[in-house]
Amino acid sequence: MEQERGLPGSSLSPRSPSSQPYLSVSVTDPVKLGNGVQAYISYRVITKTNFPEYQGPEKIVIRRYSDFVWLHARLFEKYKGIFIPSLPEKNAVEKFRFSAEFIEMRRQALDIFVNRIASHQELQQSEDLRTFLQAEEETMERLRSHDSGIFKKKPADLMQIFKDVQSKVSDIVLGKEKPVEESNPEYEKLKHYIFELENHLTEAQKHAYRLVKRHRELGQALLDFGKAAKLLGACEEKAVGKGFSELGAKSEMLSNKLQTEAHQLLMNFEEPLKDYVRTVQSIKATIAERANAFRQQCELAETTKLKEINLDKLMLMRSDKAAEAEMEYKELKAASEEATRKFETIVALMHQETIRFQEQKTLDMGLAFHEFAKGQARLASGVADAWRSLLPKLEALSVS
Repeated sequence: MEQERGLPGSSLSPRSPSSQPYLSVSVTDPVKLGNGVQAYISYRVITKTNFPEYQGPEKIVIRRYSDFVWLHARLFEKYKGIFIPSLPEKNAVEKFRFSAEFIEMRRQALDIFVNRIASHQELQQSEDLRTFLQAEEETMERLRSHDSGIFKKKPADLMQIFKDVQSKVSDIVLGKEKPVEESNPEYEKLKHYIFELENHLTEAQKHAYRLVKRHRELGQALLDFGKAAKLLGACEEKAVGKGFSELGAKSEMLSNKLQTEAHQLLMNFEEPLKDYVRTVQSIKATIAERANAFRQQCELAETTKLKEINLDKLMLMRSDKAAEAEMEYKELKAASEEATRKFETIVALMHQETIRFQEQKTLDMGLAFHEFAKGQARLASGVADAWRSLLPKLEALSVS
């Protein structure tokens, strides 16, 4: 997929795409490496660009799923307020995670993931994206090991984190501490919409899965029936035997058509719905980050106010501790102002991201439902034509 980046005030002609800044990324050629629990899939990631900050016009690197996870984690940590594109989930079931269909679904989802980043005006400028698209495998492995996050902490540190979380939750549940929440009608409306959207998308994806399953089951039933009809035809003579054989052949042909449509339905309808379920979950993670930023802002503002009151008292008393308290107050005030700026940045970015998400969702969902309707129409027409072509021969048998 090729993504172009516009330049403000650029006079370049839109009819000369080669002169426009572009970033084209493709995730291709999945290959299974290793055996047993150590086995994994590697991908060729091909980048073509004329961005000056890149090493050259084309770069090919080998990446594995954990590299994509690294990129996602880095972006989520650094770009608060931006809806970071979602990753496909990791399938831990051995018999499914290396099936040809699962590998292709994963490849397609990873291609969409990295291209959404490459097409995003802010994220495409990320140094981590450039590292992901250009670094050698050894470098990526070293970065993954270094950025293992919470799991690098000592067991004692982990236990303290869990105890702190448990204590915090208990205080809220018991009413000892009321959670600080943002009171904003537009924000409440957004949260309600996102949670409702997740429910409806999940339900739609569940039924799309059932449609795929139904197509496959019907295809298998027709295949089994076709084999039985051909065997029946082999036992009969002349026209009757030929009729049964043609009925069996037509059933097998339709079985193949149903299996093909089932695969198309999976890739072009169920998978896009599943992708948007993941996207909404990513938005919910950003909402959680906004809530944390708001709480931090409020807590720092309250603490700063208390420090200011204490400083005023010490200065009135001409206490020796006034100088030290003033320094603490200034540091705390600076931290409070930074927390406020951080929160306001998240709010502004989320507003822009919500508009962008709505526009993109309209396009993507429109395409998915169009592909669904087109596929069903194609299937219905093909099935009807196949049976219709067989009717004259079967009618001849019934009156003979």
